[in-house]
Amino acid sequence: MDIFLKSASALNDETRVKLLKFINTHGKCCVCDLENSFDMIQSRLSRHLKILKEGGFLRVDRVGRWAYYSIRTPLDEFRQSAIKEIMTLDIDLPKLNKICEKK
Repeated sequence: MDIFLKSASALNDETRVKLLKFINTHGKCCVCDLENSFDMIQSRLSRHLKILKEGGFLRVDRVGRWAYYSIRTPLDEFRQSAIKEIMTLDIDLPKLNKICEKK
């Protein structure tokens, strides 16, 4: 029951819904690219990403000092349905602004 509640509460924020749609659309994203694309300070972004990860939606891969987030696979039916529904929403997403490879 605890993981279900974490999953449901992870979706109770507009920024986290946007992040899920953005990552699902663009694939694996570096934190620095998400920070730059969403024009968000790192601490706030990290908090949202942590909640989505704890809710079972995201996985993180660390490569050196970089952290890359992607949609976790496999997803259970609830999370698959949630992401499928999010993808139908008319959400104005920011443009992917990659800076990670430039560093």
